[in-house]
Amino acid sequence: MAPIVIPFRGLAGKQRIDAPEELREQLALAMLGDVLSGCLETDRTLVVTRDEEGKQLARDLGAELVEDPGGGQGSAVAAALAELPDRPALVVNADLPCLVPRDLRTLAGAAELGAFALVEANDGTTNALALPRPKIFAPLYGAGSAARFRDHAISLRYATSTAAIPNLVDDVDTRADLERLALRVGPRTKAALGVLRGL
Repeated sequence: MAPIVIPFRGLAGKQRIDAPEELREQLALAMLGDVLSGCLETDRTLVVTRDEEGKQLARDLGAELVEDPGGGQGSAVAAALAELPDRPALVVNADLPCLVPRDLRTLAGAAELGAFALVEANDGTTNALALPRPKIFAPLYGAGSAARFRDHAISLRYATSTAAIPNLVDDVDTRADLERLALRVGPRTKAALGVLRGL
């Protein structure tokens, strides 16, 4: 397989969820926990964050920690990738609560064959990357990032693919996303959604 990097912004990354701040924080941590569970069953997992509760959760579940240097998601991912050997690696966002180990194994297949793959969210951003080597990463996140990542890999002459893995395509930015995915999310996210519905 391949080691996995998870950048985690904490509450700052979930401002669009219609819920009290404390519950948004619980939801962000619940999703991170579900993502971590799937990743840790698969391979070495590194969480890069400045969020103290995120750090504690990562430690409790057995992930490695990398301090977020600041400067956005790209800088965070680069900091964690710098800790890895020169072999295939995955980058997975922390708001993919439907993720299960087989999704990661499917994504990693491309990188293990020397190719670059990504999972594009419905809004054109990037939910996950499969890198044949950590050094080919470039900090290209933001609106329309999936197209930029593809162009970057092609410019480096890597075979490139977009992996349509439903559990990795479906990220959570809003309460409507949570409700739509309610039957597929992991147990921590399901519990947090139950609290939200009870308000």
